[in-house]
Amino acid sequence: MTTDTDAPEADIGVPAGTPRRRPRLMPPRSAVPHLVLGLVFLAGYCAISIVRYTHFASMSWDTAIFVQEVRDYAHLQAPIVTIKGAGYNILGDHFSPILALLAPFYRVFPSPVTLLVAQAALFAGSVTIVSDTAAKLTTRAKGLCVGIAYGLSWGLQRAVDFDFHEIAFGVPLLALVLRNIVLKRWYPAAFWALPLVLVKEDMGLTVAAIGIVLVLLRQRMIGALLTVYGAAMLVITVYLVIPHFNPTGQYDYMSKLPGDSPTHELFTAPFGLLHSLFSPDVKLHTLGYLIAITGFLALRSPLVLIALPTLLWRFTSSNDAYWGMDWHYSAVLMPILFLALVDAIRRSEESGPWEWLRAYAGRAVVPAVTGIAAALCITMNLPASNVLSPSTYASSDRIAMLQQATAAVPDGVTVEANVTLMAHLAGRTQLYWVGGDKTSPPQYVALDMSYGWSPSAPTDVPGYVEGLHPGTVYQTVFDQQQFYVLKLVSG
Repeated sequence: MTTDTDAPEADIGVPAGTPRRRPRLMPPRSAVPHLVLGLVFLAGYCAISIVRYTHFASMSWDTAIFVQEVRDYAHLQAPIVTIKGAGYNILGDHFSPILALLAPFYRVFPSPVTLLVAQAALFAGSVTIVSDTAAKLTTRAKGLCVGIAYGLSWGLQRAVDFDFHEIAFGVPLLALVLRNIVLKRWYPAAFWALPLVLVKEDMGLTVAAIGIVLVLLRQRMIGALLTVYGAAMLVITVYLVIPHFNPTGQYDYMSKLPGDSPTHELFTAPFGLLHSLFSPDVKLHTLGYLIAITGFLALRSPLVLIALPTLLWRFTSSNDAYWGMDWHYSAVLMPILFLALVDAIRRSEESGPWEWLRAYAGRAVVPAVTGIAAALCITMNLPASNVLSPSTYASSDRIAMLQQATAAVPDGVTVEANVTLMAHLAGRTQLYWVGGDKTSPPQYVALDMSYGWSPSAPTDVPGYVEGLHPGTVYQTVFDQQQFYVLKLVSG
């Protein structure tokens, strides 16, 4: 017999005979257009990254590195990335344990494509977050326009068009953090900021910046705790965790920051930025494009301060690859800038000293940023401008030849390679960088002699390989259009 004390809490006070409300299994109707928009971008991002992979157009070894890392996680092993060296634990390079979340998916679908699809899904998920947040503070139409502009932003497209990177997790996490700040949900904002330190070690600075912004927004206790947490995690990962796993006992990327010592480099980075903000011009060029994609209105919001740590370490670095608009380095800035734009629209419409600013925020900025995003797709030749072109998906004799070259390397062997074939070999072989640290000569060597050699590629390929591994003899098993696969026959 059921007594009143046994009744579910939700039924207390409900008249007898009233149908029990079922838990919501579907998203609210208002969110559906934003989910659809995310799915559209998911399809587009997948097309861009998978076509690049199947066309052997990888521009670096990064996807191959992350394939080795996730593959080891999937088999419950330490993340040993032999591309970086024999026995090299990748946690001694960058601290990105969040990648272990991909292990179950890779175990079921053991392919580099799994990582590329995951990255596309994470980016596309952030499109839905940004779009829905903008709609809550403006209108559905404006929200969708902001989502489209964000999804087409050059920072995201450059990242999709490159290789897989751990920052794919940082993008939706930052979108969730800023969404909750914009909606004044302070505790969820802090909650979503916590795992950012597992994305990459520099995210500790970003978490600290989020805490500072919360303090500025009068959420002093939460903000102070988050600031201490982010700063502490930065110090712990850079000075303790990464050196522990690094074979040389140090943080290798410290040398890419200015200064005479690691401590000096870490704490004088902001002064380095102030000193060299306009030199060379590429930094100013990058800054201009970052604020232009929001119609300059994002500067009206204090949320733009969260972008400063990423800009500080990039612009104070001695590595000029960090300064420009290429690669994946600006992807984490996109959710910050676009949700700062949403916050700025609200601030300008609610209270502003200038009527023209209220009019701009209320009527002009959203069409402007959508038009800017579309225009940049064409003028910068971003991949979205070609995603519907049949030529993007066309095969070629070169692709067929590269497939044959890859097939010439059996599964499970040790192999050295350079960039072109690495992503296709990493998941099914024990892969090393050509000439890298190895415990024994590789069973196979796969080389693209047309790319990346300085000052020029060797003409005697077997002799070059045997020179890398004295006392060995290699036989050429594939030789077409400057692509070679060689097999170890003795040594």
